Amino acid sequence: MRILLAEDDQRLGKLIKYMLEQNHIQVEWVTDGSDIYDYAKFTDYDILVLDWMMPGESGVDACRRLRKDGYERAILMLTARDSVEDRVTGLNAGADDYLVKPFEFVELLARLRALGRRSTQKIQQDVVEVGGFTLNRTAKVLKKADQVIQLSPREFQIFDLLAQNLGIVVPRDIILDRIWGLESDVSSNNIDSYMKILRKKLDTGDGRTIIKTVRGVGYKLEADT
Repeated sequence: MRILLAEDDQRLGKLIKYMLEQNHIQVEWVTDGSDIYDYAKFTDYDILVLDWMMPGESGVDACRRLRKDGYERAILMLTARDSVEDRVTGLNAGADDYLVKPFEFVELLARLRALGRRSTQKIQQDVVEVGGFTLNRTAKVLKKADQVIQLSPREFQIFDLLAQNLGIVVPRDIILDRIWGLESDVSSNNIDSYMKILRKKLDTGDGRTIIKTVRGVGYKLEADT
C-alpha cells in the first residue's frame, strides 16, 4: 500500500510515517496543504491521509477540490474536530473516513487497511438496455447507439424511474414523490413539461416515442414500440 500523508505537526507526522513504514506501507509526507493536490493528481497513491487544518490549503478544501476534479482514490481525514457538524462537513467534502485526534495507531492502521481493501474492488457498472437506449446508472449517462443523450439530472432521474418500472404505469404522484418529494412546489403541469422535453430528446426521428401517457394516471416506458 502507498499513501500520501499530509500532516503539519512534525512530531505526529514523523511518528505516523515511522509506524506505517514498520507495517510495510510506503509513505510520502507533506507538511504544506498546498502540495496535496499536485501530489495526489500526479502520483498513484492508494489512500490520502489528510489533516484537516494545514498551512496553505486545508485538508478538507484539498479533498473537496480533488473530488470536484474527479479524483476517485480513498481519502481519510484526520482532525481534532469531533462535532457531528464537522464530521458531516468532512464526509460531504468527499472523505471516505474520518478519524478524530488523538487516536490509537492500531485504529488508524485498521482503517487504512479497510479503505485499501475497498479501493481495490472494481466498481460494477449498472447498465441496462431499454428500447434501443443504453442507461448507465453508475455514470449517469444515457446513450442511443454511441451517441450520448444530454439530460439534466431531473430528466435522467425521471427516465431511470420509468426504466425501473418498464411497461408499468407510474402515477404522477409517485413521480412527484420519488423525484422532488411530496412537499415540493412542483405541479402536475411541471411533470408534463419535463416529459415533453424528455420525449423530444429521445426522438428517434420516425415519430415513435417510448414514453407513453396514460391519461389521468401517469406515464410508462414501452421498449418495444
